[in-house]
Amino acid sequence: MSTSTPLTIGHLVESLEDHGVAAALGDLAAAGPDAGFRVVLVALAPSGHSAVADRVARAGVAPVELNVAPWDPRAVTKVLAVFRAHGVDLVHTHGARPDVVGSAAAARLRVPAVSTLHHIHEHPADRGDQLRRTARTMARKRFMTRTIATSVLQRDWYRRAAGSTEGLSVIPDGAADPGEGTVQERLRLRHGLGVDENEVVAVSVAPMRRGRGQDLLLDAVAEIGPDEPLTVVLGGDGPLRPWLESRVAADDALSGRVAFRRSADPVELLRAADVQLHTTRHDTMPRMLLLGQGTATPAVATRVGGIPEIVTRDTGALTPVDATRIADELVRLVRDPDLRARRGAAARARFLQRFESSVWAASLGDVYRSAAGVAGAPAPAELDTPEPVGRG
Repeated sequence: MSTSTPLTIGHLVESLEDHGVAAALGDLAAAGPDAGFRVVLVALAPSGHSAVADRVARAGVAPVELNVAPWDPRAVTKVLAVFRAHGVDLVHTHGARPDVVGSAAAARLRVPAVSTLHHIHEHPADRGDQLRRTARTMARKRFMTRTIATSVLQRDWYRRAAGSTEGLSVIPDGAADPGEGTVQERLRLRHGLGVDENEVVAVSVAPMRRGRGQDLLLDAVAEIGPDEPLTVVLGGDGPLRPWLESRVAADDALSGRVAFRRSADPVELLRAADVQLHTTRHDTMPRMLLLGQGTATPAVATRVGGIPEIVTRDTGALTPVDATRIADELVRLVRDPDLRARRGAAARARFLQRFESSVWAASLGDVYRSAAGVAGAPAPAELDTPEPVGRG
């Protein structure tokens, strides 16, 4: 295959939900052509209106949403038909069912398959669960040309299950540059909140779901004295929203300091904020933290999952899953505007260097060309992540 011929990459996901694994693929589709490939996106299940679908369509190829019931044997045939019609050169899968269906479709098309790990399975429930996870990992090694981990933590888990990191690359998901906020955006948010322009506004835009830590965040805010010039905004939505709203309404201290912005664009909130809060109890590589860095917003985040691979001491504060420690770090940023400015600038620089979508697309382009046998592409061994140091 010629080095000048763009590759067509068929991405297969479970659905196009905006908070699912497909969330970043719109940005990848836009960045792909400059990295030598175009994206064809197929979802096994419908999701209704999706911002992901809109972004992918604007990048050139409208996504296809199938209506395939779980483990429907027709799934492979349906996916195969779409990929064949688009002349797919490589299949890239995301998730358990897409892995199975996508690898079968790739085999029928006689093209390589690549899979991304999107979750960490750190603590198996029992011996049987551990054996099943190990079996799935070994199947991945057999049927996938390459596996992509989005974090070093995933790499270490994979090595324990598979015995080595051969055929594994660590490539964090990326995001299109959201740009820095302006003074006007900052003032508009404060005006809408009815607070002084000198008030520090901290924003959380994580989905309001179990384990995402908004309850912990409210515990932390409740510990902060009333004299601190701080307003906290909870953006977004989710099943826990009614409970969170009722808790705030029932507490005078919280209701005077915490606001909800259900329909606000999370990126617009981040661009206008002084601090980003991400107090989750578990996470892999949260996209909203990447976007926060792109907006030059320093973060206070919990030290869990792959978050320490995003937030550093230069770009924000990492805390245990502890309300008091979260409150302490937030107050420190509230009181020190110079520290906020330094960390915000460092966050922006780190985003552009490591997580901006063109950087992501370039790394994936190397993987795609290598797997497809494009002349001059990196050899497979060059793409393998180094073995973890000190791990036997």
